[in-house]
Amino acid sequence: MKKLFICILLIHLFFNITGNAKESFFDEAKNKYDKKKLEDSKFLFQRNIVFNPKDAKSYLYLAKIYKSEENEKEEIKYLKTTLLLEPNNEEALYMLIDIELKKSNFSEVKYLTKKFKIACSTLCDKTKSINERLKNIQAKDESEQ
Repeated sequence: MKKLFICILLIHLFFNITGNAKESFFDEAKNKYDKKKLEDSKFLFQRNIVFNPKDAKSYLYLAKIYKSEENEKEEIKYLKTTLLLEPNNEEALYMLIDIELKKSNFSEVKYLTKKFKIACSTLCDKTKSINERLKNIQAKDESEQ
């Protein structure tokens, strides 16, 4: 009976420690990101994902880090993972729209813009900018033909 109690106590302590570690990894990573220590924050966001693979915020911050490093392939990968976990994440949608606009991928921009309009709550003012950029690119393409 005593051994069972000790085992249960140890298991309980282990899960409490790892639960607190999950929170502290994200918080510490966000703190380092805010201080522009991108390599350190990247490592901590990745570590947080190991403990919490469904944390969309960590994937979004990794996408932001890869954007600053101009690594579009990794940025897209992490944006798509963010959207897989949170399909209405307006910041990830906006970042992906921006990438697709640069590629002149009109059909994808239109699809993502529809989703963005439904999901937006704080970035709704960006819709007008997206539409203007899309029109400018389309007009430029038409004039070159």
